[in-house]
Amino acid sequence: MSIGPDFDAPAERHGGDSLKWNRYGGRDVLPMWVADMDFRAPEAVLDALHRRVEHGVFGYARPWASLVEAVVEALARDHRWRIEPDWLIWLPGLVTGLNVACRAVGEPGDAVLTCTPIYPPFLSAPRHAARVLATAPLECREGRWEPDFERIEGALTPRTRLLLLCNPHNPTGRVLDVGELRRIAGLAERHDLVVCSDEIHCGLVLEPGCEHIPLASLDPAIARRTITLMAASKTYNLPGLGCAFAIVPDPELRRSFRAAMAGIVPDPGIMGWVATEAACRHGERWRSRLIEYLRGNRDRAMAAIATMPGLEACAPQATFLAWIDARATELADPAAFFESAGVGLSDGRDFAAPGYVRLNFGCSRALLEEALRRMRVALDRPG
Repeated sequence: MSIGPDFDAPAERHGGDSLKWNRYGGRDVLPMWVADMDFRAPEAVLDALHRRVEHGVFGYARPWASLVEAVVEALARDHRWRIEPDWLIWLPGLVTGLNVACRAVGEPGDAVLTCTPIYPPFLSAPRHAARVLATAPLECREGRWEPDFERIEGALTPRTRLLLLCNPHNPTGRVLDVGELRRIAGLAERHDLVVCSDEIHCGLVLEPGCEHIPLASLDPAIARRTITLMAASKTYNLPGLGCAFAIVPDPELRRSFRAAMAGIVPDPGIMGWVATEAACRHGERWRSRLIEYLRGNRDRAMAAIATMPGLEACAPQATFLAWIDARATELADPAAFFESAGVGLSDGRDFAAPGYVRLNFGCSRALLEEALRRMRVALDRPG
């Protein structure tokens, strides 16, 4: 009988094909940057992939009925959201979906609004689509990051057509509550906006009593103007398999989204589809163990950061990412400073937030402890 995943003993990733680990090849720098966990995928996913390999034929494929059923059932089970199968549009990755949404909504020269800090592709996708990027800052109030609706309203113009939303939020880890979601829905209705909602971290809610609510599940009115982007890739650590999906309830918006994909966006590969079905059907026990482990990592990271001079962080409600305010250190380049101390973090400037860094705690407890130790030593060092 399987004793379950051993998150304290992840697979060896040095010297292989890992983007995360090869960034600092040959240097004593711990990679705590890109949102890629170090853990083996669930055994159920590995078994399904082995069975597909043993079949031995990898011809052109289309998504099959049981795969679609698995996604539909998982959304109903996990989020009480009942979707129709024809609302699904398969994608080779979530970033592709962001870029397609920017092309599918409005015209060149129209504006796309998002809130900062934010995952970097939110900042680049409008430009790739010849749209104008507009931003409004999130506010950190009483230990949590929140939308500032007054500033969001102020950033809108008559040519704003699309709002890019991230929930659970990357990099802050915030999970929007139902009141905030209803305010976003009301804003979209008043200003005739389409909302593209990146919900890829929806399976990684760490905070007990906190619930992820898909924006489009609120009511039919907001569903008609929402493109929801999801994938199994973050929850089950499958990003290299390249499989995501958009959920677009409105037929006209769905046609526009497909038209923007035409001739450019390929289907996911067979293995990504196989892994997605297995994760949706059989991944829950593994996920529950992962949540417990990540919660412990989060709490350890928050406790350590609170003792470090010049650093502050709000505990993320979801994700495996800690968003750290290093501005009080007065370091010119916090990411470079910590890298020189042997810890590779994401640079806040890439998220439109200079002075911040992002730490990935989706790793073994031992690796996290060593990274936190190095950070503390570096900050305590005179001069």
